[in-house]
Amino acid sequence: MSWLHAVVYGVLQGFSEYLPISSTAHLLIAGRLTGWGDPSAAFTAVIQIGTILAVLVYFRRDLVELLKGLLKTIRERNLDDADGRMAWLLVIGSFPIMVLGYLFRNAIEGPARNLVVVGLSLVLGGVLLLAADLLGKGHLGVNHLNVRYALILGVGQSLALIPGVSRSGATIAVALLLGFNRVAATRFSFLLAIPAVVVSGLYELRKVADGQVAWAPTIIATVLSFVVGYAFIAWMLKYVASHTFKWFVWYRWALGGLVLALVAFGVVTAS
Repeated sequence: MSWLHAVVYGVLQGFSEYLPISSTAHLLIAGRLTGWGDPSAAFTAVIQIGTILAVLVYFRRDLVELLKGLLKTIRERNLDDADGRMAWLLVIGSFPIMVLGYLFRNAIEGPARNLVVVGLSLVLGGVLLLAADLLGKGHLGVNHLNVRYALILGVGQSLALIPGVSRSGATIAVALLLGFNRVAATRFSFLLAIPAVVVSGLYELRKVADGQVAWAPTIIATVLSFVVGYAFIAWMLKYVASHTFKWFVWYRWALGGLVLALVAFGVVTAS
C-alpha cells in the first residue's frame, strides 16, 4: 500500500465514519474501482481508531464526567449518578457487537466483503433510515436511555458488521424508531461506537505488529481519519438539529445502485 492509497483511505474513513453512509463500503468501493484491491478488514479496523480518537477529543468533557460517574458508581455501589449510569449503559450497549463480531469474524473478514453485499446493504440501509426518519416520534432525549434501550441500540449497531450498513446509520435508525430525537440518536451513536471500535482496533493491531498490515500507510491513514473525522462530527451534530436524513438516504440509494450496476455489467468483480 502506497502513501497515496493511505491518504485516500484515511480521508474516506474520516469523511464517512460519522455520516450514515458506511465507511467500510466507501473503502471497499474505492479499492475495487481504482484496482487497488480490498484494503482488508484489519486495516479498516485499525484506521477506525483515528475516528474514535476524534470522538474522544470532541466529547472529552463529557467523557471525563462519564468516567468520574462510572468510578463513583463503583465506589458507592449504586447507580444514582446520571453520568455513571450513562457510562454503564454504553458498556452494556457495546456487548452485542463485540460478541457477534467475534463469533462471525471469519465471515466479516472474508465472504461478507463482497460488492453485492455492499450494494444491497447501502440500498436496504437507506430504506431503514428513511422509515426511521418518517416514523420516529422524536420525543425522547439521552436522559431517557435505560438498559432495554441500550441493548436494543447495541443490536442495531451490530448490523454494521455487514459491510455497507453503517454503524452510525444503523444505530441512529433504531434510536429514531424507539422514539429518540435526531440529536440524541446521533450523539448516542457516536458515543456507543467508542468501546467496540477501540476493542476491535486494538485486536487488529496485532496484524500490524506481525507485518500483515503495513505500519507506515496505516499510521498516515489513521491520522487523516482523525482530522477529517473530527470536522465531520461537529458538522453532523449541527446538521441533524434542523435537517432530516433524506439526503443521506438518496446518497445511499444512488451509490448502492451504482455498485450493483457495475457488478451486473462486469465493470468490477463482486469479490
